[in-house]
Amino acid sequence: MRFSNILATLWMGCALASYSSSAQERPAAAVRVDTVSQREMADTVSVVGQLVALRAGTLAARVGGPVAAFRVGVGEHVEAGQVLAVLDKASLEVHRDLAESRVAQARAVLATLREQVALARQETERLERLRPSAATSEALYEDAKRREAVARSRVAEGEAALGTARAELELAELRLGYADIRAPYPGVVLERLTEVGSYVQEGQAVARLQSDVALEVEAAVPFRRLRGLAPGTRVEVVLDDGTRHAATVRAVLPEESLLTRTRLVRFVPEFGTTVNPLAAGQTVTVEVPAGLRREALSVHKDAVVKRGEQDLVYVVVDGKAEPRTVRLGEAVGARFEVLEGLQEGEQVVTRGNERLRPGDTVRINPGS
Repeated sequence: MRFSNILATLWMGCALASYSSSAQERPAAAVRVDTVSQREMADTVSVVGQLVALRAGTLAARVGGPVAAFRVGVGEHVEAGQVLAVLDKASLEVHRDLAESRVAQARAVLATLREQVALARQETERLERLRPSAATSEALYEDAKRREAVARSRVAEGEAALGTARAELELAELRLGYADIRAPYPGVVLERLTEVGSYVQEGQAVARLQSDVALEVEAAVPFRRLRGLAPGTRVEVVLDDGTRHAATVRAVLPEESLLTRTRLVRFVPEFGTTVNPLAAGQTVTVEVPAGLRREALSVHKDAVVKRGEQDLVYVVVDGKAEPRTVRLGEAVGARFEVLEGLQEGEQVVTRGNERLRPGDTVRINPGS
């Protein structure tokens, strides 16, 4: 046994003897735990990347007109469908009213034409009943049938005119709705490109909007490291606030930089709680696999406590904290490979271990 191991064993023995009586009097310590488990691991290298917005661009006016109001300012968050700016609606409302009048007129004309068809049909039926007698002639009956056919054709024209009027009304109402310039997706207003009173043409830019929700990680990865980054591969990304988050490879872009021999890789992050708000262009670190993946017993980094040259963890055994020296291998992401000292399925303390003493009673926090 190495001398350092002997010292660690003596320390634990002394600690257990010293604290055995006082541990029974101390209240149960609230801790968080993690389970020692077999996980797929691989050595990693750090690659600098950045957050990129999936949705960003300028919002353009879909109709022309003077700007009557701006409802948001630069830096404000908006939801999808929220009104950003309003154009003057006076002329658009007049066009809508005119279209409504044309629809009403077309309906009235169509009603008249249908009445004419009904009269023509009655005349045709009357002459048809008189055909066997000498009170009418075949020529008069044929003329009545032609008049009825003409009346029905005019009804078809009237129905088509009514359809055109309705389409014009729908277009007028649509253009009137376009006077409210709305956000197509949730995001933050980066810039206002016009102001109240300015006249904007159809298609002219009004504001710049960028999504603060739909974000991906983009990193230029050396071509030598691409073997371990097939679509669907999970990696870790580290934000500048120190928080670690899982991410999945979405795509490796098929274009290589001649200068740096790197390819852009897109990752879909799974962001949890962050200290600072996220922003497009923000620098992140991506832990890229440096070798082949392997199954290994692992423990969370937060469970490891340094005691001189030894690595110590507290294992929860029958509700008490039992110190255990461990021999660790490679660090991969937020975990260490365990070479000796722990078994799969054991629970180790990850929060509250810095205040623990051997033999302390522990109470596992439900949030662990």
